[in-house]
Amino acid sequence: AFTPRGNFDGAPTLPSGFNRNGYGAPGGGSKANTGAGDGQWRDGKHIPGPPNPRVERELFGAVNDPSKATTGINFEKYDDIPVEASGQNVPEAINLFTNPPLDDHLITNIDMAGYKVPTPVQKYSIPIVMGGRDLMACAQTGSGKTGGFLFPILSQAFQNGPVGSVPQQSGFARQRKAYPTSLILAPTRELVSQIFDEARKFTYRSWVRPCVVYGGADIGSQLRQIERGCDLLVATPGRLVDLIERGRISLGNIKYLVLDEADRMLDMGFEPQIRRIVEGEDMPGTDMRQTLMFSATFPRDIQVLARDFLKEYIFLSVGRVGSTSENITQKVEYVEDMDKRSVLLDILHTHGAGLTLIFVETKRMADTLSDFLINQGFPATSIHGDRTQRERERALDMFRSARCPILVATAVAAREPPFLVGDTEMHPARSLKLSLTPSPELQSLASLSHLWTLLSQSFHYYLKNSYTDSFLGLDIPNVRHVVNYDLPTDIDDYVHRIGRTGRAGNTGISTAFFNRGNRGVVRDLIDLLKEANQEVPGFLESIARESSGFGGGRGGRSGGRGR
Repeated sequence: AFTPRGNFDGAPTLPSGFNRNGYGAPGGGSKANTGAGDGQWRDGKHIPGPPNPRVERELFGAVNDPSKATTGINFEKYDDIPVEASGQNVPEAINLFTNPPLDDHLITNIDMAGYKVPTPVQKYSIPIVMGGRDLMACAQTGSGKTGGFLFPILSQAFQNGPVGSVPQQSGFARQRKAYPTSLILAPTRELVSQIFDEARKFTYRSWVRPCVVYGGADIGSQLRQIERGCDLLVATPGRLVDLIERGRISLGNIKYLVLDEADRMLDMGFEPQIRRIVEGEDMPGTDMRQTLMFSATFPRDIQVLARDFLKEYIFLSVGRVGSTSENITQKVEYVEDMDKRSVLLDILHTHGAGLTLIFVETKRMADTLSDFLINQGFPATSIHGDRTQRERERALDMFRSARCPILVATAVAAREPPFLVGDTEMHPARSLKLSLTPSPELQSLASLSHLWTLLSQSFHYYLKNSYTDSFLGLDIPNVRHVVNYDLPTDIDDYVHRIGRTGRAGNTGISTAFFNRGNRGVVRDLIDLLKEANQEVPGFLESIARESSGFGGGRGGRSGGRGR
């Protein structure tokens, strides 16, 4: 699809008149972004950079590379998924990646990434965003939501060039503050990293420079990254607030704001940080920016957030709000705790092909089960909150590439407000109800402020050594099988877990181990299976009747699945 020029090792010959440092214009681009294959905005035109074979292999992979899978065999079935768009003057949906409405350079990158036709959410979101409208979208996990906001945002950036203005910085502060024009907020390190990886594909050879920042990683390297130029920023809320407080990022030029997995961000307690970012800093108001919210569920607190952040928005519902995908075959087996290992081995022997993701509740169990599988001859690894960021990324890379096709992961749904431990976002146990934020009056007293610092550090140490992080944001399109070795107590967490398979049009299998210890979620599980036209085992109905006197029922937030 490309013709190499110059050296094949990543040093192609530049076209005549090409200026490596021509990013320039107010607000966008970076004079330091000089890698081969980068484009520029010059004289009101987008000039793509030359091809770079090395970068193309890194971003798009080779043919039949399993780690670069983007589409599955079931995309045609997406046409049967019901789509509802409500609001005033809803633009007509598109059926192909064409110009108009999309930019030609973006279409080239979309084709190189292996995307052939838009998913339902993309068919509607692209013309909605290209038309300048705000959007609140509810869609099943794995339905192409990332492309649903990246494609129109980048297309308009390629067509219209940089926007806004950057104050002249001099002396020590020169080039130290970044002024991105697009901001994407997401709840977890893994999810923002995956969005960033997708953004790198679709900004290839363009003037737009994407960056990613998140807690738990070296802040120095992230600062150096944004100093080289930052047009599109993907961030977790806690780390972004930290960088704003350090004076390293300004939101004054934001034209596009995206809240991805908004329901998860609220579940994890990020609402104060989100409101500070959107309402308490220098971000332009709703009349000066476009805001896009994507969520798997549409409970009341998401509706309130949409009311506060969006203007005259279009509501898009792809499939049933908060439901699971029919691309996923869901199986529930009755398994006592003592029998889980042997049943898991039977499953792995029977469904050994493809990637298998196993969810457990604790870090100790993740390591123990991974070691057990390795001893049984299965290539397995684990990922949890005690792993360093480098160890996590290595485990995910081995899993994606199928070098280690079994991943055991924790998925604790931490729902209380997060704390920052240095640069790491931590989450307290939901059973702990202490309020550790003093009033402004108390904070002004030096002695109490010092006491607050000591208490915070002690409590953060306790948190860091007691609780795991959430890995529900994993986005690996070719996961074949998800096993809920330990069922969650909240049905929304179950929805997000099994949504790691059946993504991007692929089919998938979900197996859940259930016993009477999980009776608290039985009614919601039955409802979910029925909604997705899945078989409901008789033992679930029996336990539901037995549990009728226990007051069991929905474990999630009120209205968590839009009912």
